[in-house]
Amino acid sequence: MPCHGNVAQQIKMERMKNLFRSVALVAVISLGTQYVSAQQKIGHVNADEIFQMTAEFKTANEQLRTLNDTKTKELQGMYEEFQKKQTDANEKLRNRSEANKAAVDAELQTLGQDLQSMEQRIQEVQRVAQEDLGKKQQELLTPIQTKVMNAINTVAKEKGYAYVLDTSNGNVLYFQGGEDISADVRSKLGIAANATPATPAVPPAR
Repeated sequence: MPCHGNVAQQIKMERMKNLFRSVALVAVISLGTQYVSAQQKIGHVNADEIFQMTAEFKTANEQLRTLNDTKTKELQGMYEEFQKKQTDANEKLRNRSEANKAAVDAELQTLGQDLQSMEQRIQEVQRVAQEDLGKKQQELLTPIQTKVMNAINTVAKEKGYAYVLDTSNGNVLYFQGGEDISADVRSKLGIAANATPATPAVPPAR
């Protein structure tokens, strides 16, 4: 019996040693992970704000504003003509009588066809205008976006950041710590320290 007791005790001791080794290994891994995390630098930047501070964006923004104004005036002119014809149709309808009913009804039918045709043209012009603005946005803004992203990547590599968070896109709900690299990125892009972002002339293309 004493022999069996010694074997059981030895097994128990081996299990305790194995458990200790496992706990120690987990502790080492955990400490190693914390150490690596502590060495990783995290930065943050408002990419949209810097994008809108660039001289290239301000130039492109003015071109988009001019194009948008031209398209808007064209549509306004068409809509004013539509309203004028619609007012004319309403006036004829109010002045219609038994004596002129046949003639007025013929005129109203023609006006109705004109109004329907004008409405379709307005919708088509509006659709084409939106497409043109979207294409122009891509043409003018995509190279600027690429330039800003390249500058952010360059700063991140030069400064040794493992992660850079973009605070402008709304995906970063919360963060604490890290370093704001905006000044370094602005400097890399040649943006003056006192520069302010320009308000986009037209909404971003979807």
